[in-house]
Amino acid sequence: MTEFVRINDVGPRDGLQNQATILSPAQRLELIHALVVAGLPAIEVGSFVSPKAVPAMAGASEIVTSLNKDGVNKQAYLQSLIPNQKGYELAKEAGAEAVLLVVCATETMNQKNVRMSIYDGLAQAQDIISQAKTDKIDVLTCIAVAWECPFEGKTSPKVVIDLAAKLAGFGAKELVIADTIGAATPKSVFSLMSELSKQHSQHSLACHFHDTRAMGLANVYAALEAGIRRFDASVGGLGGCPFAPGATGNVATEDVVMMLHQMGFNTGIDLEKLMAVGQLAGQMTHTQTGGRAHNWRQLQLDKGKALF
Repeated sequence: MTEFVRINDVGPRDGLQNQATILSPAQRLELIHALVVAGLPAIEVGSFVSPKAVPAMAGASEIVTSLNKDGVNKQAYLQSLIPNQKGYELAKEAGAEAVLLVVCATETMNQKNVRMSIYDGLAQAQDIISQAKTDKIDVLTCIAVAWECPFEGKTSPKVVIDLAAKLAGFGAKELVIADTIGAATPKSVFSLMSELSKQHSQHSLACHFHDTRAMGLANVYAALEAGIRRFDASVGGLGGCPFAPGATGNVATEDVVMMLHQMGFNTGIDLEKLMAVGQLAGQMTHTQTGGRAHNWRQLQLDKGKALF
């Protein structure tokens, strides 16, 4: 049997939150349903943030409620981002079964992102994780700007390692280590993730990469070599953080899946269907999407060849 690598598509949230074209909840639901049909095992479906701060995420409650009603939450692991306690309560009321809470590795970014210090952010995370255990809701945690911050520069690996230990100690189900502005290198990724892999189980670690400097796939490979088997990616390569200058698109799900399949890993994802979703996302947002894999796919189709 081939080894399984779980891909969490963050397109419906991270991919859309910074786009010039704002999609309606109905359009975002169409995109999520298409990702499920393509075989995505996990999807980030929205964000319970203030619509004034991030207009593109308005209607998160409607989306989560609809997906639960349609039974989509039984077909894929659905998570929603929350910024704070209020966001948690809104997600809970909507019926969210898993939420993602972000703690930034630098003080400046944490203030920009959630308007609180790292110390207060950790205290909030501990409270929410404790409450979520009673509510039977999974809390995943993300350590943002884990390699570099747009305001403070290089991030100390020790800071990330210490934050991961604290969040794991609180009972976080997963630790997502995020290269928020796409500044990591394969060497730095391998170094940090190898160290974290010694301290945490394989199933509790994930990586989130942006392709700002064209190193997204290389960084995924470096994390794979360090033992990581869970990754975030965004369909079509859409993405970008509205609070982090320079944060461009996420690594494209199509590119990651193509690489993994060619390396012999199993993702459970239909690459042909996934690429069609990437094109749908591009049509909806009026942007060029598909990652590098799309051009290769079209060449194979023109030649009348199968994908592999």
